[in-house]
Amino acid sequence: MSEKQRLIEMNSGAVKWRRWGPYLSERQWGTVREDYSAGGNAWDYFPHDHARSRAYRWGEDGIAGFCDEHEFLCFALALWNGKDPILKERLFGLNNEEGNHGEDVKELYYYLDATPTHSYLKMLYKYPQREFPYAALSQENRRRGKQDPEYELIDTGVFDDDRYFDIFVEYAKAGPDDILIQISVANRGSEAAIIHLLPQLWFRNIWSWGDGRPKPTLEVVDGHTVSAKHVQLGSYFLRTEGSPSLLFCENETNSERLFSFPNPSPYCKDGFHEWLIRKNGNAVNPSQTGTKSAAHYQLVIGAGAEQIVRLRLSRQTLESGFADFEEVLTSRRLEADAIYADMVILRSRRRRRSESMVATMIGNISMLRRSFPCRINGSTPGLPLGISPSTHSLSR
Repeated sequence: MSEKQRLIEMNSGAVKWRRWGPYLSERQWGTVREDYSAGGNAWDYFPHDHARSRAYRWGEDGIAGFCDEHEFLCFALALWNGKDPILKERLFGLNNEEGNHGEDVKELYYYLDATPTHSYLKMLYKYPQREFPYAALSQENRRRGKQDPEYELIDTGVFDDDRYFDIFVEYAKAGPDDILIQISVANRGSEAAIIHLLPQLWFRNIWSWGDGRPKPTLEVVDGHTVSAKHVQLGSYFLRTEGSPSLLFCENETNSERLFSFPNPSPYCKDGFHEWLIRKNGNAVNPSQTGTKSAAHYQLVIGAGAEQIVRLRLSRQTLESGFADFEEVLTSRRLEADAIYADMVILRSRRRRRSESMVATMIGNISMLRRSFPCRINGSTPGLPLGISPSTHSLSR
């Protein structure tokens, strides 16, 4: 089937090819979407330091994020190079007071290819092998004036000697509810390097806000499959290739860390950070159930070498597993090339630029929750604007 045929099916309403897509925000922290501060200071109310530990209300974020059209079930990539102080689950940036030219993301990532029905998507994230310079970026940009150039990630020297990973993430749909995921990790350095790869599947938190919504569940089915059950979305299965460790926690606020209140569950949103970086074995659920999951791969990649991790998210448990994976992925790549060849008659270099520009536009589609009455009155019914919903619900 060509991409043109999928567009015809989608526009006629026959097939919901856009049920899944790149709708996950690049950044949910520090936005007005999550702001309940009395003075409207979104940056201070929900800073980057809170993001790993604090449940969002109105959306989610992640690297190379992918989710359903209602943003119930989300998929994205988490990384650790063995040196960073925190698990890399989302993009880092500066707030309006830190950046010498205002708020600004301080990462290197590129949207490379995309089709209108999201049948094929590809992006690149560049991850340093040295410790990510969170503090240096904040301090130096805060020091500089408006007439000075911005201090960018590449200026820190963290990519010197090509000591970084190129991480390519591709999505290819075998059907409207059957998504193939390939993660290719290339070591651009001159020495072997270790990277921890944690593809994550989780539910947006819709159950902690006092409106009686049922809590969905993630649980292990066998040694390599995670089952996801949601009252509105239905059931899905994430099948992993190889032998990763399957980890589970809850997409719920670590109130003890942020607000010095006891947690209702020991398995909080930052459970994978705690488990991997702080070596806290009690931070993940040994029963392998929760609302946030990860498949932990530890890869040792030689100099100039590449390793591939493959996963499959589908409504059914497919007996074929990964048997048709390469065939489907190759077909979607060719179909993406074909639709741009029809649209843009240019020399190959200019055509690649055009594809990247369109991919960037498609890749930046995000879902914005628009329940205005609840948003204005607070996350919990009866909670007035300016009162923290996180603090309000801590005793529950």
